[in-house]
Amino acid sequence: MLVSRWGASPAAGFVAAAARLCATLLRDHALKPTLSVIIPALNEEANIAAAVQEVLQAVGDRFADYELLLFDDGSRDQTGAIMDKLAAGNPRIRVTHNGTPRNLGGVYKQGVALARFEHVTWAPGDNENPACALVPVYEAIGKADIVVPYPANMRVRPLGRRVISRSYTLLMNLLFGHWLPYYNGTAVFPASSLRRIEIRTSSFAYQSEVLVKLLRLGGSCVTVGVNLQPRPGRTSKAFRWRNVVTVLKAVVCLFGEVHFGRLRKSRVQETPAPPPTT
Repeated sequence: MLVSRWGASPAAGFVAAAARLCATLLRDHALKPTLSVIIPALNEEANIAAAVQEVLQAVGDRFADYELLLFDDGSRDQTGAIMDKLAAGNPRIRVTHNGTPRNLGGVYKQGVALARFEHVTWAPGDNENPACALVPVYEAIGKADIVVPYPANMRVRPLGRRVISRSYTLLMNLLFGHWLPYYNGTAVFPASSLRRIEIRTSSFAYQSEVLVKLLRLGGSCVTVGVNLQPRPGRTSKAFRWRNVVTVLKAVVCLFGEVHFGRLRKSRVQETPAPPPTT
């Protein structure tokens, strides 16, 4: 029998090396986080498939496991059928069909209730966020409790939307004592933290509520600049008058709950970021 200078056969040395490699791969896999991505869509038959592909590309091999939670929020076109087809080809995709729209906040609360993994985020079904805008967010997971993205290329949005967005951010910072660059991006939260709080609003202000409450309870956050994809000729549903009114009502209720309710004040840890360009 051939024996190496260390007294073991070549076959035994190969087995030992393979075992060490497997152990390393398993350890690295165990260290990776897991992620649930909520993807809501309303009448997005032209965009939902591409939006899902962008998320899958951004997820890549960055996570030990992941799931995509697709929500057809009362669509009247083929959005739901396209989602079902995507789910049929990928066991990590699950689809929920809402008979009537529940709004973005309502869908988000559904997603949190269904999420199985340790981190929760979302991505719009209109494909505004390409993979290159999601990758920096996903890679920042673990640097703080919360990852807060903000548009680094705000100029791709119409002037009116930029003014309203900056005004809303300023209002939130003044009311709640933070200095975040944005309150409405594809933030990432620990699932366990989301289940510690009650998300009361189903409006577009749901994420502002989540951020304020979790930061108030002592959560740390890191901010990440991302580049959004221009959407010529499209306007955000958030700026319809009815939605604006519901958002303002939600902010008023949140102010009362935070400053005069039982929400405990804790030390807030924020990693500052340069303000987004206008």
